[in-house]
Amino acid sequence: MKIVDKNKIAAILARGFTLIELLVVIGIIAILASMLLPSLAKAKETGKRISCMNNMRQLALAAKMYVDENEGRFPLRIIGRPPGAWPAVLREGYKDLRVLVCPSDGPDPNTNKGSQIPEERAPRSYIINGWNDYYQVELKAADFNQISRMSETNAMPESAVKYPTDTILFGEKETSSMHFYMDFLETAQGNDFTEVEESRHMGKTGKGGGGGSNFAFVDGSARYLRAGKMLYPQNLWAVTELWRKNQSIVSP
Repeated sequence: MKIVDKNKIAAILARGFTLIELLVVIGIIAILASMLLPSLAKAKETGKRISCMNNMRQLALAAKMYVDENEGRFPLRIIGRPPGAWPAVLREGYKDLRVLVCPSDGPDPNTNKGSQIPEERAPRSYIINGWNDYYQVELKAADFNQISRMSETNAMPESAVKYPTDTILFGEKETSSMHFYMDFLETAQGNDFTEVEESRHMGKTGKGGGGGSNFAFVDGSARYLRAGKMLYPQNLWAVTELWRKNQSIVSP
């Protein structure tokens, strides 16, 4: 075994680093940091995405519990008065209002802050399917105003959903959106284009930002969809064949 000369070690330590050696060490540390930081940021965002998906899965299960206890129908569309919009109606199934917020969302996601109902005022990252195409096609509603009136007294039946594993129940809304419901017919463009956030995770926020968002489905499952996949090749918000296979949707 080679014996280390303690005096030599002491001499090296006493000499210290030269300027060049110090710059080399700093350069190596900078290179390592530049390699590690993106990976750490990606890992952190992955954790947030999984937490968000768990929130959505809990909301989907709360909705399924409600349907099972209410003659196979989803909550009525009521905002600003009892029993309130879906966050209030489904509260028994998810309990904690923090479940309504995605950790990747902005610091104060918009909602109905003027409401007297606590669950409607609570910060919220999610939006529920408004089933507009069902009311238009199956119940012959002429326009969005008629749909809104009908959905206050005619609850959407779960049995009308032909593809529960591939029909969206909850999506992630735009941070600035106050909408509780995703409505096809409220505007010419449709809420699926204007109110739903498709790129909250693993990309740049906003349209064309890559990445994707989490969605919960009628069967109680939740999964991550790349941007554009909620609309093409089929519109996964739709329950009728007419809207589900809308050929006006162009591949991104």
